[in-house]
Amino acid sequence: MIQAIRGTKDLLPEVIRQWQFIENVFRTVSDKYGYNELRTPIFEKTEVFSRGIGEGTDVVNKEMYTFKDKSDNSITLRPEMTAALVRAVLQDSLHTKQSTNRLWYFGPFFRYERPQKGRQRQFHQFGAECISPLYPESDVEVIMLADDVVKTAGIKDYKLLLNTLGTVETRKRYKTALTEYLHSIKDTLSQDSQNRLDHNPLRVLDSKAPEDKEAVKNAPVILDYLDAESAEHFEKVKELLAVTDINVEISPMLVRGLDYYCHTVFEFQSSALGAQDAFGGGGRYNGLFQLLGSKKEVPAVGFAMGVERLLLILEASDEFKLESDAPDIFVAATDVDYIKQAQITANKLRAKGLKVIVDLHRRSIKAQMREANKINSRFSIVIGANEIETNKINIKNMAKSEQSEYPLDTIENFDFK
Repeated sequence: MIQAIRGTKDLLPEVIRQWQFIENVFRTVSDKYGYNELRTPIFEKTEVFSRGIGEGTDVVNKEMYTFKDKSDNSITLRPEMTAALVRAVLQDSLHTKQSTNRLWYFGPFFRYERPQKGRQRQFHQFGAECISPLYPESDVEVIMLADDVVKTAGIKDYKLLLNTLGTVETRKRYKTALTEYLHSIKDTLSQDSQNRLDHNPLRVLDSKAPEDKEAVKNAPVILDYLDAESAEHFEKVKELLAVTDINVEISPMLVRGLDYYCHTVFEFQSSALGAQDAFGGGGRYNGLFQLLGSKKEVPAVGFAMGVERLLLILEASDEFKLESDAPDIFVAATDVDYIKQAQITANKLRAKGLKVIVDLHRRSIKAQMREANKINSRFSIVIGANEIETNKINIKNMAKSEQSEYPLDTIENFDFK
């Protein structure tokens, strides 16, 4: 038997309603903030990600699914959305057609990683991006949208961490100081952090390795290196967030490893996920558009959330209860001669917006009623010679074991409540 590829999962009917629930949250909340959905292809030219994410990153060097197509073009299954979205905005000149583009997305992404809880090789993300506004108000709007999604989904036990990376100049000065400090304690760092030390020192601060967490406790913090512009931007973000119902925790060690990030960065964490507790995050990335071909800087801020991780948090909560997907009515025919009438009756009821199941196995009435019970149908109807002759049927409330008699030819008018 052929198995699914390692690191991928089938979304079976028993879990699909969870996915539909969270997708509806994404759509509903995004719509409240005036964000419009954008969809890109699931594969792009490799340079979209090698330039957008960076040649020196683990994502580009180790994790991307890259292949040559029949025209010898290098193609990559998208490992993240921001670079692909920026490519789409540039290609269609969305940033020049209006002053603000509020965009959201949802879909599958691909990274060759070791599969583990909440992390698959095909995974799904929801995200939103606000393109073109330069000021802190847009940072706060994006954070509000993200926090609204978390709350609307029903997640209560979580932390929202906030920090700033300042301007490009601020970041450069801080990286120099951080690199000097990390070199002074290099021997105490994990091997991965030692490898990152010179080309991406900020990632050391983000390491989950116990020895790295201990080693960076005394590292310099970027808040001590902010210039006037950086400090003003961050203070305004905190001021605007203070008038919302959003609780934030300032985390000086919170970073983003990619060079195009600047100013505000934030991350959502939940203890329900264990050591790998992050389930979403984002920040401002004014420099990305130029990396992908823009002649000038285009301000932007956004975030992404891991859908599998969101669902793991919700499943750990006793409050995650979805409405039943049981059918409203089960229609049974006493004999093959009455299947046609059963289908006619079912279609009348479906036209009223009801969920109706008709037996397809030509089973006995007893077996059909067992099936109606098994699938938790709210009502059942039996159609046979007597029902057609008298134009009367018994409608059984399965939960209450109560029956109501009603004319067959006007069954669509019965109140199935």
